[in-house]
Amino acid sequence: MMRIGIFGGTFDPPHLGHLILAMEAHYQLGLDRLLWVPTQSPPHKQGQEITSIDVRLQLVRAAIQGNPDFELSCMEIDRPGPQYAADTVRLLAEENPGAEICYLIGGDSLNDFPDWYDPATIVATCSCLGVMRRPGQVHDLKKLEDRLPGITAKLQFVETPMLEIASSTIRDHIHSGIPYRYYVPESVFRIIENNRYYQ
Repeated sequence: MMRIGIFGGTFDPPHLGHLILAMEAHYQLGLDRLLWVPTQSPPHKQGQEITSIDVRLQLVRAAIQGNPDFELSCMEIDRPGPQYAADTVRLLAEENPGAEICYLIGGDSLNDFPDWYDPATIVATCSCLGVMRRPGQVHDLKKLEDRLPGITAKLQFVETPMLEIASSTIRDHIHSGIPYRYYVPESVFRIIENNRYYQ
């Protein structure tokens, strides 16, 4: 049975932290495919300035090139926004009948998960919710289960290293002329420099 992971985000830009999290999730969850799903219009970032999707797609392609375990998916770009995770998992399940769908979320997002748009559909559709948990991070699973019955049975925790790398920090560094080279893959760095992105 195919086991497919969904790794969504704005990836503005993609950095080494994203790649490490994706690698750990792929291995620890036993995924056959890990889809990187750039979001064109994140519901939680409405009103914020986001780099054009064409630039972000270019950077994600560069970041994951050469890794056969990673795939770029445009499923949240090819439909009108805002794009919700519930719609994404439903569409992916329809396109891959019989596959196990694993939706990846950050540990910080788990506590807010019951407040997402239609979280019950995500829980019902996915075989697992892969929670990328940082060292020492704890969650009130009873409270989560009370708010969204059935969620705890779907949780699978991905133990990840403490990674204090943020796309916003990288953008600020580039804009301010502060070195950032080793926060991103070499391929991404070269594209940003050659095209003067984020400057």
